[in-house]
Amino acid sequence: MIRSVVQGCGAYLPDRVVTNEELAKKVDTSDEWIRQRTGIRQRYIAAEGEFTSHLAIKASERALEHAGLKAADVDLIVLATATPDETFPATATRVQASLGMTRGAAFDVQAVCAGFVYGVSVADSMLRTGLASTALVIGAETFSRILDWNDRGTCVLFGDGAGAIVLRAEEGKGTAEDRGILGNALHSDGRQHDILYVDGGPSSTRTTGFLRMEGKEVFKHAVVNMAAVVGEVLEKVGLTPADIDWLVPHQANKRIIDGTGRKLGLPPERVVVTVDQHANTSAASIPLALDTAVKDGRISRGDLLLLEGIGGGLAWGASLVRW
Repeated sequence: MIRSVVQGCGAYLPDRVVTNEELAKKVDTSDEWIRQRTGIRQRYIAAEGEFTSHLAIKASERALEHAGLKAADVDLIVLATATPDETFPATATRVQASLGMTRGAAFDVQAVCAGFVYGVSVADSMLRTGLASTALVIGAETFSRILDWNDRGTCVLFGDGAGAIVLRAEEGKGTAEDRGILGNALHSDGRQHDILYVDGGPSSTRTTGFLRMEGKEVFKHAVVNMAAVVGEVLEKVGLTPADIDWLVPHQANKRIIDGTGRKLGLPPERVVVTVDQHANTSAASIPLALDTAVKDGRISRGDLLLLEGIGGGLAWGASLVRW
C-alpha cells in the first residue's frame, strides 16, 4: 500500500505581536474577558504589504529544510486558505513560483478553519493514486484583513500565520503501524452557512466584507461534530481514542479544545494547545500547533496524531497520522 509519509514541517509567524492589553485600548474588552472566554493571550498580525503568500512561502521553505528536500523534489502544492492574495489565480501558484518549483500542480483549497485537514486529504489522495510523488500541504492566513475591528466578539479571536508539511509517497504494509496518513474523514453542512461567514465576495457584493459569527452556535456544533468525525476516522483504521498519542486540534477556542478532549477521554497533557499564543489562525492553526509540538520534542517518530478542525460552511474533518 502507498502511504503519504510526513517528511518534515515548518511554520512562520509575522513579527508583530498584539496582546490582549493592546487590543483593550482600541476595543471595549479586557485581557481577563478574552482569556476567560477563549484562552487567548496574544496574536500575530501581518505587516502592511505582507500577504498570505509571503507567510506561506516562509513556512514552506522551513518545512522543506526540515524534510531535507528541495523545491525541485516537489510536484504538488495544496494551499489551504480563506484569505488568498487575489481572487485568482491561486495563491499556491505564487508559492510555486517563489520556491522555484517548475513541474506538477499548485492550487488552493477553501474550507476555512478545516482547510488544512481538507488539504491533507486531497494531497493524500493524489499521492496514493500516483498523480504526484511529493507534496507541500500549507495552511496560511491573513485573517486580520477580514476582521471588523469594532466588533469585540470576533476581532479578538483571530490572528495571522502559516504552517506547512511535506508529504512523500512511500510503500507501507497497509497496517495501522505504517508511518504516514492512515485515514481521513471530511464533512460539510451548508445549512449552517449563516453562523460563520464573511459578508461579501466578488460575485455578490464585489467587496471582501468582514467575518460574521454566531459564537454560541459555532461552539455547539464544533464540540459535537469534532468528537463524531474523530470517532469516524479512528473506526476506519480500527483504532480507538486510547491509541492516540497526540490530539492536534484546530486552535479556535480553549473551551472547544477542552470539550473535544473530554469527549474523547484524552487527558489535557495529550492535547496540543497553542491558541493562547497564536489565537485562531484558521487553516494555519493545525500546522502551526503541529510544528510547535514537533520542534519542542513532544511529538516523536512513531507517535499517532489526530488532526481535526471545523470552520465556516460548516466544514469539518479529521486526519489520522503516524508521525
